[in-house]
Amino acid sequence: MIQRIKSSIAAFGIVAFLNPLNLLAAERPVLPELLKALNVSGYPSMMQPPEFSGFTADGQRVSLAGLGGRVVLLNFWAAWCQECRPEMPGFERLHRELSVQGLAVVGINAREETTTIREYAKELGLTFPLISDPTGKINSAYGVIGLPTTFLIGRSGRAVALAVGPREWSAKPARALIQALLAEPAALKGTR
Repeated sequence: MIQRIKSSIAAFGIVAFLNPLNLLAAERPVLPELLKALNVSGYPSMMQPPEFSGFTADGQRVSLAGLGGRVVLLNFWAAWCQECRPEMPGFERLHRELSVQGLAVVGINAREETTTIREYAKELGLTFPLISDPTGKINSAYGVIGLPTTFLIGRSGRAVALAVGPREWSAKPARALIQALLAEPAALKGTR
């Protein structure tokens, strides 16, 4: 009898815990729908992006591991890329508005000098980290074949989405996708 009561209490506890989670899931748009609305490709849920580490044009070290627990919007770009330029103000807006909620916007520059990166950032008023990839090592690790290319990485460190070509990153579909990722729980420390 006592065993049956313990089992009933445990079952009730699980149901009581899961019900709020189900309500949250029902309120949030489904991730595949959000990916489709932005016209980006999704990844299998266990896919992990390659680790990277590099320096910004100002000499600060940035690594994927160091961004653990944050949603990462990783954009590959170049100053000569005409399609990259219109995305940059949207990335800056997202950086300024959502970094306090856990969004990390990071730009990876494709094989340009740090002076070019600094001038570009100054001209466009960019304050998010812009990493120099002079040898193309990070671009190669991510399989980047065209610019702009943008990856979204969830708080848990999983690869979520890939966009080849420009998108409206500060428009409603992108914001909804990013907000859904920011609503997910962060990974436990040391698991990324």
